[in-house]
Amino acid sequence: MNHRRHRGSRGLHWAIACGVVFLLLSVCAFAADLAVLRNGFSIRHERREVIGETTRLYMNSDGSGYVDVRNEEIDHFESDLTPLPGTTALKLPDVVGSASHRYHLDPDLVNSVIRAESGFNPKAVSRKGAMGLMQLEPQTAAQLGVADPFDPETNVDGGTRYLRELLVRYNFDLIKALAAYNAGPRRVEQYHGVPPYYETQAYVAKVVRDFNRKKLAERKAAEVKKASALQAPVAKPAAEASR
Repeated sequence: MNHRRHRGSRGLHWAIACGVVFLLLSVCAFAADLAVLRNGFSIRHERREVIGETTRLYMNSDGSGYVDVRNEEIDHFESDLTPLPGTTALKLPDVVGSASHRYHLDPDLVNSVIRAESGFNPKAVSRKGAMGLMQLEPQTAAQLGVADPFDPETNVDGGTRYLRELLVRYNFDLIKALAAYNAGPRRVEQYHGVPPYYETQAYVAKVVRDFNRKKLAERKAAEVKKASALQAPVAKPAAEASR
């Protein structure tokens, strides 16, 4: 009888221990931290793993996206106190509209770039480490003063400002500016235009096609509205209508 009770007690302790371990694993999987780099830049991540001389920062809990950073470039880690998505009052159209107005760009152009870069996923991470809606690389984000590339407002602000700078640099040649946004200004200047890279050529074509589609739809909508206004019956004067 005592032996059974002892085994039952041990089984209960084992179940509790397993439950505690599961709880800890769950907390580790969903708690977000910031890797603060020595250059002042920070990278938000769900979990991390040290692999030799580098630390792999996983952007999603399922491990689908990650960035490798050299250990010597990391100063320390700290908890991410950024509000959860949905707590901010600003929505993406407001964010894009505000940034576009600030840097004198067409919101449709910015939206087309976002669509091509991240598919409107604020947590998107490329194989090269570009992050957020407008896919800012760590070095570019640091130069633009974007502390958290996964924050939609700061990411879109930085990406829109960078796009504006590229347009000014290339005398508002949209094709060159888009190519530089994708492949870097050095490659555009090296090849005096769009580099002979399939990825860059496809990217430029995708943005331009999407932007032109929006402008065409906007023009057609304006023409339909104008035609409807011209075809609307004119109200007769009150005196004439009473006869």
